[in-house]
Amino acid sequence: MFLRLSLCIYLTIIVVNGSRLQDGQLLLSSSLVHEINSAKTTWKAAPSKFMSWSEESIRRLMGVDPDYYKQHEELPVLEHDVPNDIPENFDAREQWPNCPTLKEVRDQGSCGSCWAFGAVEAMSDRICIASNGAQNAHISAEDLVSCCKTCGFGCNGGFPQAAWSFFKGTGLVTGGNYDSNEGCRPYTIEACDHHVNKTLPPCQGEGKTPKCTKACIESYTVPYTDDKHHGDSVYSIKSNEQQIQTEIMKNGPVEGAFTVYSDFLLYSSGVYKRTSGTTLGGHAIKILGWGVENGTPYWLIANSWNQDWGDNGFFKILRGKNECGIESGIVAGAPKLQ
Repeated sequence: MFLRLSLCIYLTIIVVNGSRLQDGQLLLSSSLVHEINSAKTTWKAAPSKFMSWSEESIRRLMGVDPDYYKQHEELPVLEHDVPNDIPENFDAREQWPNCPTLKEVRDQGSCGSCWAFGAVEAMSDRICIASNGAQNAHISAEDLVSCCKTCGFGCNGGFPQAAWSFFKGTGLVTGGNYDSNEGCRPYTIEACDHHVNKTLPPCQGEGKTPKCTKACIESYTVPYTDDKHHGDSVYSIKSNEQQIQTEIMKNGPVEGAFTVYSDFLLYSSGVYKRTSGTTLGGHAIKILGWGVENGTPYWLIANSWNQDWGDNGFFKILRGKNECGIESGIVAGAPKLQ
C-alpha cells in the first residue's frame, strides 16, 4: 500500500543520470535508453525531459479514456473498395502541399487533451483537402477541450469519436496555438518542454481545463457563432491496413489512438515498436501517411508534444501488426464546406 501511494506523492527528489527519482523508483532513466539502443531494434531512443516528470503527471497526459474502444464500436464503419495500386510510401504533406496545417505539430501542453488535438488537427487538414485548398481553417483545440461536455473530462481525458460527433452536431470555431493571438479561440494552456527545448518551462501534466467561453478574443472580428465550422459525417475505419491507407489517400489524415508504454517517451527516430517499459495509458494522434524504412513498414504520425519531441514532433510506428492497438481505433469524418 505504501509503495502504491508513494508513486503519486513527491516525498523526495533525487537526481541520478539526469533523471528524477521518487521514493527510489525510477520511471525513465539513461539505463533504459541504453537498454533500448543495445537491443538494436528498429528505432532509437534518446534522453528525454520526460525523465523529470512524475509518473502521475505522465499518466494524466495520456488522455484517451479507457472506454474509448467500446464507444468506438458504436460508430458506423466506412468500408472502401481498396485499389490495387496503393503506393509503398505516402505522405499527406507531399500529396496536398497547399494545405499548411498538414505540416504542423501542435503542443497540448500540461493537459490530457490529446483526444481533442488528434481530432482538430485532422479536421483542419480535411477542410483544406476537401475544398482543394480553397478553404483553410485552423480548428480550435481550446473550443473542443473546454466546451464539449459529452467528450469526456477536458484535460483529464476524453473520447476521440465524441470529438468528431461534436464537430458535426455543434461545430467548432477556429483558434491558433498558445500565445498566437490567431483565430477565434487560441489555445490558452502554455506550451512546455517535452524533450530538449530549454527555453520552455517543464511540463508537469497538471493543466486545468479552460472555461467554455463562447466568445472570440477581442482582436478577432468574426462573431463566435459565425466562425463555427461543422462536420458532415462521422465514421470509423476497420482495423485493416489497406482500409486505413485507402481512407487517408482519398480523404486525408485520420485520428488514431494507441497504448503508450514508457519506452515510447524516449523515442528519437526510426520505426517504433514496444521494446521495454510499463503501460502508461492511451494516447490519441494524427496519422498522415505510411512508408517502409530499412524493410520495416510504418505509419507516419504527428504527435502533439511540440517539435522538440521525437523526430521534429513526428514519429513512425510499426504498420500492419496493430502495434500497441494503433489500427484498432481509427476515427474520421467529412467536413461540411462553407
